[in-house]
Amino acid sequence: MKYKDIREQVLKAILEATKLGLIHGTSGNISVRDKNENVVAITPSNLAYDTMTVEDIAIVDINGNQLEGKYKPSSETPMHTAVMRMREDVNAVVHTHSKYATVMSMRGEPLLRATVPSNMYYPIKTTTEFFPPGSEGLAKTAVEAIGKDGDVTLLKNHGLLATGADIDSAMTCAIYTEECAEIGYLAALAGFNDFISEEDSLFIRNIAKGGNAV
Repeated sequence: MKYKDIREQVLKAILEATKLGLIHGTSGNISVRDKNENVVAITPSNLAYDTMTVEDIAIVDINGNQLEGKYKPSSETPMHTAVMRMREDVNAVVHTHSKYATVMSMRGEPLLRATVPSNMYYPIKTTTEFFPPGSEGLAKTAVEAIGKDGDVTLLKNHGLLATGADIDSAMTCAIYTEECAEIGYLAALAGFNDFISEEDSLFIRNIAKGGNAV
């Protein structure tokens, strides 16, 4: 089987995301790029993740054209590949419809700076307009929100899109973003608004990116 390594990475990650409650049913999708061959392994469309096998993972080229796999690739393939075409440093993408990220995305504003770990990815923007799943509009607005150095964005009324140099970093980004969304939502509901300052958020991000703390 070709591209076994990246297929296995995708399967392992989607099962972990399901176990953590980031993904339910067949919603959400994950992709990993083989940079040497510039191909992408991505979860198939409308196939239950708990019964999925390595062979079920689809392979597409960087433009989203299917190369291998007995099932169609995720309908969100255009969004995954658009991010990877723009960002050579991105080799994995995790898209979830997780509960709190979706709720907070409805605000149409940047995610509240509620947790220390999430500030590694500050600022976490939210796309300002809703586009249907799988549409070119959604792909374009996600690319614009992540930009040249962003890690993650909330997708308005939809969920989150997290990226990374590898699948582990993309998964960590998705997990911490959902955690931040949950704590931010509950804090706001309780009437708390003492969130982490922008200055401190930038400090945390700088440290996480290997910058100088001074």
